[in-house]
Amino acid sequence: MEDVLTKRNAAVKKIEGLIEKTPKTGLILGSGLGELADEIQHPVTIDYTDIPHFPESTVEGHAGKLVIGELHGETVVAMRGRFHYYEGYSMQEVTFPVRVMKGLGVENVIITNACGGMNENFQAGDLMIVDDHLNMTGENPLIGPNEKELGARFPDMSQAYTPAFLSLAKAKASKLGINIQQGVYAGITGPSYMTPAELIMLRKLGADTVGMSTVPEVIVANHMQMNVLGISCITDMAIGEELEPLSHEQVVEVAAQTKPTFIKLVKEIVASLEK
Repeated sequence: MEDVLTKRNAAVKKIEGLIEKTPKTGLILGSGLGELADEIQHPVTIDYTDIPHFPESTVEGHAGKLVIGELHGETVVAMRGRFHYYEGYSMQEVTFPVRVMKGLGVENVIITNACGGMNENFQAGDLMIVDDHLNMTGENPLIGPNEKELGARFPDMSQAYTPAFLSLAKAKASKLGINIQQGVYAGITGPSYMTPAELIMLRKLGADTVGMSTVPEVIVANHMQMNVLGISCITDMAIGEELEPLSHEQVVEVAAQTKPTFIKLVKEIVASLEK
C-alpha cells in the first residue's frame, strides 16, 4: 500500500503541471458556500476525479472541483466541495486535500462549514469565527504510522486556530459592518442530525455550534504547522429544548442566503493574509 506522502506527491505533481503560480492560501468551502470559488479570477479548474488519490465528493452542495487562481489579487487554491467521514471515507482520505495543499506551498488555510447553532445568543444566518473545537467523532486522522516529513508524532493543539487570524477576521468583520460571532465548534460524524439530549449535552460541554466536518482538517493542518482560520455559517438553531425537524436542503438554502456576506468577508481576509 502506498503511504500518504507518496500519494500526496503524486497529486501535487499533477496539479503543479496545470498551474503557473504557487498558492499560499487554501480555502475549504462547506455546504452552500462553494460559489465563493466563482469569485476566483483566471481560474484553473480541476475535477477531483482527475487528481491522483483524491476521493469524490458525493454530497449535495459540494461540486467536487479544485479551483486555483486569484482572489482579491492573491493566488489561492479552493476546494469547491469537501469530503466527510460519513461518506464512508477514512479520516486520512477526508484530510488528504489538506496534505496536498501543503505540498503545493499553502501556508494558510481557511476552513469553512455550515453548522447548527447551540448558543442561544446566535441565530440562523450568523457567521461564527471558530476559536476552538470539540472532537466528538471518536476518531483522529493522525492514527497510524507517522510521516516525519509531514509533521510530529504528537502535534500540539493548544492553538489549533491561529490567534492572529482570529483577530484579523474580527477586525475585517468590524470594518465591513458584519456582526460576527465567536465560539467553539463540536465536530460529529453524522450523517444523522443529533437528538435533543445530545445537543443539550454538547452545549453543556462548552460547544456553541455543531457540524459534521472541519475538525479532521484542522488537526491535519496543525500537524503540518499550517495557519488556520475557521469560519462557520450557522444555518439552523439546534437548541435541544426547542428542536424542530431539519433537512440538508434547509441547510444549503440558508448557507446560500448568507453567501454574499461570507464572500465579502473572506475576500477581505485573504487580501490581508498574503501581505
